[in-house]
Amino acid sequence: MNLPNIIAALVKAQNNFDSMAYANCFSETAIVFDEGKTHQGRAEIEKWIAKANQSYQTVMKVIRFEEKERTGILTAEISGNFPGIPVVLKYHFKMNGGLIQSLKIAA
Repeated sequence: MNLPNIIAALVKAQNNFDSMAYANCFSETAIVFDEGKTHQGRAEIEKWIAKANQSYQTVMKVIRFEEKERTGILTAEISGNFPGIPVVLKYHFKMNGGLIQSLKIAA
């Protein structure tokens, strides 16, 4: 599947449990919305994903990516160390300057 470079880098970082590489896919002022919480800024995003990686060991299998201008929706099958796996989630991205500006994760 042909993904934008930054999205491919995010998936690779997630599947390698590399929280620093994952966070580096985001701008310094980026925002992530996940499980009812907001994580703002690259440093906070790195802490959030490091904790999630340690707890859940989430692996992403890309199903589809739809892109329109500076937004995109990644649909991925998620597996890991949590009940109800696998689950399909949608990752709603806003991108700017080759980096992710915002990410909202939803079922």
